[in-house]
Amino acid sequence: MDQKAKSISALTMSTLAFTLCFAAWTLNGVLVTFLVENGVFRWDQAQIGWLIGIPVLTGSLMRLPVGLLTDKFGGRKVYTILLLLSAIPMYLLGSVHSYAGFVWASLGFGLSGAAFAVGIAFTSVWFSKERQGTALGIFGAGNAGSAITSMGAPWLLKKLTLAGTNIEGWRTAPKIYAAALVVMALLFFVFTAEKKTEHAADRSLAQMLAPLKYVRVWRFGLYYFLVFGCFVALAQWLIPYYVGVYGMSLAMAGMLAASFSLPSGLIRAFGGWLSDRFGARTVMYWTFGVSLLACAALMVPRMSIDSPGPAVLAVTGGQVKSVEKGKIQVGDLTYVYKVKVQGTGTTDDRVLVLPQSEFWQEPAVAVGDKVKKKQILAKGSTHVFFQANVWIFTCLVFLVGITWGVGKAAVYKYIPDYFPTEVGVVGGIVGVIGGLGGFAGPILFGYMLKATGLWTTMWMVLALLSLICLVWLHFVVRRINQEEAPGLVNIIDHSN
Repeated sequence: MDQKAKSISALTMSTLAFTLCFAAWTLNGVLVTFLVENGVFRWDQAQIGWLIGIPVLTGSLMRLPVGLLTDKFGGRKVYTILLLLSAIPMYLLGSVHSYAGFVWASLGFGLSGAAFAVGIAFTSVWFSKERQGTALGIFGAGNAGSAITSMGAPWLLKKLTLAGTNIEGWRTAPKIYAAALVVMALLFFVFTAEKKTEHAADRSLAQMLAPLKYVRVWRFGLYYFLVFGCFVALAQWLIPYYVGVYGMSLAMAGMLAASFSLPSGLIRAFGGWLSDRFGARTVMYWTFGVSLLACAALMVPRMSIDSPGPAVLAVTGGQVKSVEKGKIQVGDLTYVYKVKVQGTGTTDDRVLVLPQSEFWQEPAVAVGDKVKKKQILAKGSTHVFFQANVWIFTCLVFLVGITWGVGKAAVYKYIPDYFPTEVGVVGGIVGVIGGLGGFAGPILFGYMLKATGLWTTMWMVLALLSLICLVWLHFVVRRINQEEAPGLVNIIDHSN
């Protein structure tokens, strides 16, 4: 097999293995929701958040050591062993009967999430610098594995449990995932060749960890915390979100959640091409800007609020002579008030994009009453209604997904440019920081929901994080421009 064929085989097998690992890594989002919905376990939102986040913690923390091992021993060996090790706790997940059992099994199969660090290092060594962005973007499309679980796992659970009549059938699902991991390990070992980073084996651990002293590495990590970590969190959290907010079935919730995760994974290859074509910096500007706007739009919760509105006050004192529809006469003065239209203050079937506000007034006096100056003649009522239409919501979530998908590729375009001989370790630490977003996200979302009762608090956090990333990126770009061309920034500012 020539070099080109080996590189294509390496990319193909790495992408397929990563897709399967990502599908396994995000299983709890569907499985835990299914078990709670069917009364198998009685866990609250905070506990659900922990179970969704725990596999992500393992996968995130293991990315750095796995990246180091890949640089030192090669991706073929490390990837194969990782797939086999992940299969064991995945198989055991089907035998647990308690929350603690779920926690331990989830910690174990979460190792599958570290496949990203192996794949990044293993794939990058097979391609030239000019083609690495596209190659890593194609590899990163394996994020779509979460969509496979979102769409396929509800159907699988329905079949295994005979539509809920044999609920214990759910225990076969993790065993099927475990068997798939074993098969993929064998295929990966057979159809790939070994290739390591040049001189990787000659470097000490201290030398391999040296890049971690650069702030740039941690900045890339923060970017990845948003575009990857929060992607992982949302890919799973959107399923209970759709069920809880819109009352959807698990299967429908999985399909709509897939509209977020599937395009986000597939478009990553396009993000790699954009990063090669226009540069990672430009792509990240657009990523953070669009993310900020979309998350801000999603922050407004579904609501129906009744509040006191503007009232009609008496200009002078006097006796009420008549109270008619829309008019009140006091002495010689006639006051006009807004009559409530039939249906006002109630929801309807219209598709409403923006919050709607309506107000009306009702008489507070009767004929013959004597009123004083500034006394209320007609009290006001205001009704604010926001539909948070599910299809508009889904379109905005889709936009967030594809934006983050492009951004994921752009972050990893930075790494070979700045750290060409430390892709494994730098990719590992960036992956660790990013993956922690997938761990912390569901837990934070769960506690915020439990504390406030508002599902949309999660979008407030994501909008704030997008803003922080955008501001930091802009600050760094201005500093770099000032260092490379002193005075240029001031000239541009004054020209505007």
